[in-house]
Amino acid sequence: MEGESPMSIFHTFLASLHRDEDGQGLAEYALILALIAIVAIIALIFLGGQVSQILSTVGGSV
Repeated sequence: MEGESPMSIFHTFLASLHRDEDGQGLAEYALILALIAIVAIIALIFLGGQVSQILSTVGGSV
């Protein structure tokens, strides 16, 4: 670090923060996708019978 200007050190620090934010954003998207998947699975467990009956009715009328 000897011989580096304070602006150079500051720029390096900001660049490292920017890289961390990209990883953080990716992790947040992964958590959101996992939450959506869990909600969809729970909805299918509780509403699966009703959805199946509706689809059978629609299929029978076609």
